[in-house]
Amino acid sequence: MTGSHFSGSTLALLEVVKLHSGERLQIAIVGSGPSGFYAAEALLASGLDIQVDMFERLPTPYGLVRSGVAPDHQKLKQPIRVFEEIARSPRFNLVANVTVGGQISVEELQSAYHAIVFACGAQNDRRMNVPGEDLKGSHTATEFVGWYNGHPDYRDRTFDLDQEVAVIIGQGNVAADICRILMRPVDELKSSDIAEHALEALSRSKVREVHIVGRRGPVQAKFTTKELRELASLTGTVSTIEPEQLALSEACDAELASPKSAVAKRNLDVFRSLTENIADGSRRRIHFRFLASPVALLGEERVERLRLVRNRLSGAPFDQTAVATEQHEDIPCGLAFRSIGYKGVPIPGLPFDAERGVVPNTAGRVHADGAVVPGLFVTGWIKRGPSGIIGTNKADSLETVHALLEDLSKAAPARAPGLEGVLPIIESRSGRVVSLSDWFAIDGAEVERGSSVGKPREKFTRIGDMLAILPPQGRQEDLSSAPLLETGTQG
Repeated sequence: MTGSHFSGSTLALLEVVKLHSGERLQIAIVGSGPSGFYAAEALLASGLDIQVDMFERLPTPYGLVRSGVAPDHQKLKQPIRVFEEIARSPRFNLVANVTVGGQISVEELQSAYHAIVFACGAQNDRRMNVPGEDLKGSHTATEFVGWYNGHPDYRDRTFDLDQEVAVIIGQGNVAADICRILMRPVDELKSSDIAEHALEALSRSKVREVHIVGRRGPVQAKFTTKELRELASLTGTVSTIEPEQLALSEACDAELASPKSAVAKRNLDVFRSLTENIADGSRRRIHFRFLASPVALLGEERVERLRLVRNRLSGAPFDQTAVATEQHEDIPCGLAFRSIGYKGVPIPGLPFDAERGVVPNTAGRVHADGAVVPGLFVTGWIKRGPSGIIGTNKADSLETVHALLEDLSKAAPARAPGLEGVLPIIESRSGRVVSLSDWFAIDGAEVERGSSVGKPREKFTRIGDMLAILPPQGRQEDLSSAPLLETGTQG
């Protein structure tokens, strides 16, 4: 992007910042997912002399684009190309394998930077808060998605794929991803970047039936139509819905009549086509269930059944809530995955709203007890909650950067040492700091590993294995010195 992407008022305040800043502005970004990179892009394109240092807990950048996007959806990983170009700026440093709030504190970062932008996402799944939720066989969406995507935090998770029936609670695209990975023939995954350990486990899977459960109706389901159609056309699988599940209330009809319900209308057409399918015993089966909420996972030592309560919808169009009835139903199952939303994780030294799972803020400015905390900003899911798609983060980050630059325009910034001030602290407390050139070495090695087996990459799934391919590290004066190499990155 260029400075022309900013509004007239923003361009005016940039001139004020230029007048006030007699030296390079030092900005830290915590988190290397889409919101972090879009914030970096806006800062670097502002026309100001800004140094951006991006801190990342893992040795690998790109957040959920790398570890959240399903391996059979390679096109959705194309934003990585844009992020690579942003990272190659001479005014950008990657400071990876470093935990903010651990190896370096928020307070220590504040002493070294003019401003900090937290772009660390929403890392925890929301709980259902029902009995049996922690039984063996009950899992979070994050665990399973991280496992098949090779995320180091979930490399050693185990899933009992000897079970024949699985239930997914939630009806959004992550639920669709989980179902698709469970049910797609393994031969169709072999050419993706799915982690090898997951591919091996899935090749032995006995899962033949998946129930996808939503607390509200078909009109309120959050699938995109593309994801829904893909589920409905999986090789060797039949998707079904009982016709009575698609009975609509007047409020639902009113929602469908609205121009903003185009996706819901298309989805309903897909759902209606599934009522004609017959789930015979020769194929894998996907069942969509609406207006049902979990009340308990039942079993002696592991999940054996999911108990549901039937719901009815109450409220005005676009404000309907699920209200429990007296009707209950049990689904025999051996696996259960909850995919009902995400919450942020608190960072020591940063205000946090535990109920909403976000950092309290106004337009990206962090506040505590109603007062703005100078120099601290947020963007992405930790700012607004888990909503939107990858591209949604661009406008969100631009809003935050506007607020940051506006605040810097109000006073002459004092000198800030930036990375020079914090690198000695980090090096005294931690192991290897991974730079951008280090990441490109890891990236290239993964692509090379994948090419030998017909995959876009074979990811390293353990941090130790990533660091083992890097040369010994001395004190690095310039973490951004990366060769402009073409690695063939595909996500």
